[in-house]
Amino acid sequence: MKSSKILFVAVTLLLAAGMIVSAGIAPADAARAQKAVILATTTSTQDSGLLDVLIPIFEKKTGYFVKTIAVGSGQAMAMGQKGEADVLLVHSPAAEKKFAEEGYGVNRRLIMHNDFIIVGPPGDPAGIRGMKKASEAFKKIASSGSIFMSRGDNSGTHAKEKDIWKAAGVKDEGEEWYQQTGLGMGQTLAVAAEKKTYALADRGTYLALKKNLGLDILVEGDAILLNIYHVIEINPRKWPKVNATGAKAFADFMVSKETQGIIKTFGVDKFGSPLFFPDAGKKVEDLGK
Repeated sequence: MKSSKILFVAVTLLLAAGMIVSAGIAPADAARAQKAVILATTTSTQDSGLLDVLIPIFEKKTGYFVKTIAVGSGQAMAMGQKGEADVLLVHSPAAEKKFAEEGYGVNRRLIMHNDFIIVGPPGDPAGIRGMKKASEAFKKIASSGSIFMSRGDNSGTHAKEKDIWKAAGVKDEGEEWYQQTGLGMGQTLAVAAEKKTYALADRGTYLALKKNLGLDILVEGDAILLNIYHVIEINPRKWPKVNATGAKAFADFMVSKETQGIIKTFGVDKFGSPLFFPDAGKKVEDLGK
């Protein structure tokens, strides 16, 4: 009787294992999948090198491993709308609010900020160097017919750029001087450098790549150029299969005192100033003051 019970248990275990394998999931792979966190984020967090520092620390601390997909903020949120990511780290505030209001994201939390800058060739053919208003600089670029290189990828940077064109009252789409790459920030800067054109960039990515670009910062400091990052967990009620526990662990890590301390000093040793400023626990309206 005892041996028959043992045989029954063994057969049951074998059948269960067979079902897992037949489904194309080995037991080790199934366990690994539970520990994976899919992070959809912006190319700026990737190109600046910040994630190269933070993610290994998170993985070591928690046992999760992060699959990073670096795209524009718009594309990252599109992934979230389809349940193709667990957590987002993005910088397109208006679109983020809409994303959360529509129920796709939960627990949107402020992480950090830096700023956007207008860069261009040292010769500055449009004569915008030192201008205080980004919108006025955009007007001069357009009126001079100087080439402006846009990401054109629905990213947070592209959204900010469109805000500035709107403030400038300038029609950009379809104009001969207005060109779009459809690429991330680092690649767009590389194209702008090669063609000696103007571009809007986040300061972190620009500083990380500056030595290979030959582009100068021409306009900075305008309030409209503030660049704010939030972390957003994908709503598990809308997408039950997302790794909600892993997403929360990553979001909690990003607002933790240790991580905020790393963000505060990231880039100082290499560039003499930080690439981002930590903001966990602050209010957006207090930034830049």
